[in-house]
Amino acid sequence: MMLPRRRRARVEDTGNFFEVHFPGVAIYLAEPRMGRSRRAFLTRLARSKGFHVLDAYSSAVTHVVMEQTSAEEAICWQESRAALAPGCARPALLDISWFTESMAAGQPVPVESRHCLEEAVPRKRLPGPVRMPPYACQRSTPLTHHNTSLWEALEVLAEAAGFEGREGCLLAFCRAASVLKALPCQVTALSQLQGLPHFGEHSRRVVQELLDRGVCEEVERVRLSERYQSMKLFTQIFGVGVRTADRWYREGLRTLDDIQGQVQRLTEQQKAGLQHHQDLCTPVQRPDAEALQQVVETAVAQALPGATVTLAGGFRRGKLQGHDVDLLITHPQEGQEAGLLPRVLCSLKQQVRAAPPEGAAGSCPPRAWTVPIMLPPPPPTPQGLVLYQQHQLSRSRDPTHLTQRSHTMDTFERSFCIFRLPRPPGAAWKAVRVDLVVAPISQFPFALLGWTGSKHFERELRQFSRKEKGLWLNSHGLFDPEQKTLFRAAAEEDIFRHLGLAYLPPEQRNA
Repeated sequence: MMLPRRRRARVEDTGNFFEVHFPGVAIYLAEPRMGRSRRAFLTRLARSKGFHVLDAYSSAVTHVVMEQTSAEEAICWQESRAALAPGCARPALLDISWFTESMAAGQPVPVESRHCLEEAVPRKRLPGPVRMPPYACQRSTPLTHHNTSLWEALEVLAEAAGFEGREGCLLAFCRAASVLKALPCQVTALSQLQGLPHFGEHSRRVVQELLDRGVCEEVERVRLSERYQSMKLFTQIFGVGVRTADRWYREGLRTLDDIQGQVQRLTEQQKAGLQHHQDLCTPVQRPDAEALQQVVETAVAQALPGATVTLAGGFRRGKLQGHDVDLLITHPQEGQEAGLLPRVLCSLKQQVRAAPPEGAAGSCPPRAWTVPIMLPPPPPTPQGLVLYQQHQLSRSRDPTHLTQRSHTMDTFERSFCIFRLPRPPGAAWKAVRVDLVVAPISQFPFALLGWTGSKHFERELRQFSRKEKGLWLNSHGLFDPEQKTLFRAAAEEDIFRHLGLAYLPPEQRNA
């Protein structure tokens, strides 16, 4: 006696019909770690073998297959899609190994514990969304974080908005990117951003596309655009800001060769930046920054005993490399620092000539303050350690005169320099950007806070001071405009305390 044949369902796949041999199994291949092309290939393979593979996640899914995904990420992904199928049993979260074994067997293999991604963590709901304070100065932001690719995408959009003069968009993207850096875990689902500050629809859309596809079309279009690439190239030149770069672009300039053809229009600073552009675009390594600090410390000690030199900027926040070296100089006796910088620069300009090669005929022992630096022979017109400098005198400012108009500015005596980096004998020298800033000891804690950064952290700190506390903060001091009083601070911790903030060490200010 012949048995009736088993009825088989038929499903359509882009015009082709495949028979479903296992109607109790409905597979959904999760794309984020798998990639679109691989997902399409695996879908066709499974359907050709009689498996039912769904194109969209729904309550009909019984098996979710993921590749290169941790258990925590898998559960976060499932939590974000729970709203799509309310009240229904959740499908099994399976590693790709279950899928490949099933394909080899030609039928669904039994699900074992080794296949289950969710078995690696307790079977309970993940914690709710992370609580995040709105200001970057209220939260720790370490140097390394869990969301590099998402952060980089938002940074590109922020930079592009800055090139276009769209300040609101720039700040929106910067704030969203800063929140990503402060998160204690990797974002694998958009639901993890629920309740977080500064994530508008645009930023959320970018993150969702990156999670779904691994790439954001808008970001890639910006990266490849002629304007973005030209503006980025121009603003990397020492002495060139966004306005100048925009003017050059509107004039039809696109390359460094184009700029070189307009050299008669450049400032002396821009000429120096163009001359040493390749070196200045190469990151400065931390050992080189510390070597330059030692050289400046020696010159400062000779010019004014007791004065100190502090490495600020990104290196103080823990960075291993940066684009320039910021050195903050002060003296424990108020007023002694006045006029110090010209004397320091004078000695730095002479250091190469003051330290002839060892054993050279007629050479004299170096003076006590000279650091013996072995460099290749200087060019025909020797310039010492300083290849370029632009000196800015201190415009005396009483911190009690702080106003909102001058809120972000400081007027310390400073020099914007290009230094010849000390190298071992026989090694080629390298040009490095160095900023030397002199602050009186009474304002030094505020100057140190301001020159440590990051730029976004400082911007948020000033905004918090003004909007939440009604105080004006910059690198000279903290002022109460209603009481007409100036807050005193012996250290950075005092400034945080005046503002009612928990102290964040420099390595936690990488917002």
